[in-house]
Amino acid sequence: MFSALLISGRAYAQVPPETTHGELTANFWTPTPELSLEGVEFVDRLGIENKRFVEYRALLKPGRKHKLRFSYVQVKYDELGKVIDTTFVFRGRTYNVNLPVNYEFKWDLYRFGYEWDFLTFDRGFVGVIAELKYNKVTATVVSPVGGTATEDVKAPIPTIGGIARGYLGDYVSVTGEFTGLKITRDDFRGRFYDFDIYAQVNLNKYLAAQVGYRAVDVDYLVDASTGTFTLKGPYFGGVVRF
Repeated sequence: MFSALLISGRAYAQVPPETTHGELTANFWTPTPELSLEGVEFVDRLGIENKRFVEYRALLKPGRKHKLRFSYVQVKYDELGKVIDTTFVFRGRTYNVNLPVNYEFKWDLYRFGYEWDFLTFDRGFVGVIAELKYNKVTATVVSPVGGTATEDVKAPIPTIGGIARGYLGDYVSVTGEFTGLKITRDDFRGRFYDFDIYAQVNLNKYLAAQVGYRAVDVDYLVDASTGTFTLKGPYFGGVVRF
């Protein structure tokens, strides 16, 4: 029995997860939010608390050095009958203190990217990433006195960055990546910084558990609409390779 486990471990060490052709990942992310929309600090004004969201990632490797990347997460905060403790103005409507409001803030964040690993090793790689971050943000505040105010904006922002992975042993790897870009024009402003660091524990060649920390910082001006969002926090999840 011991000999079989030893042989299996050696075989795994000779065939690392980097030789697979794709990955599917689900992460459970609990970020701390800072959300400003049209100059209104939603977290402070509405008393928004931390929530857990599910992020889905997919990776396809047409070649050892080439990877196609996709991810999606929906960040959503909502509450009915929230009694606010400060008066604020959103989209030209006034919401008064001590009155109940219904609110929903929803941010659909998509990432479409390409990764080129210009350095590859048996136990790691170093690469560059080009991505399009597609943001769809909707926000609604409803009050029987203040009425209904709605914001709906789409902000595609291209980014570029780097990624590196190294192994601490046969079964544990650490990966860090950063992508970002800042664009400023008279009628458009876009900034997107995305930092992600995580460790994977490879249960075998095809399955892994992971834990990490992700920080996203966004600022935009699109069609006279403005928003500044920051999400920072830990996550954990699982990876299936094929």
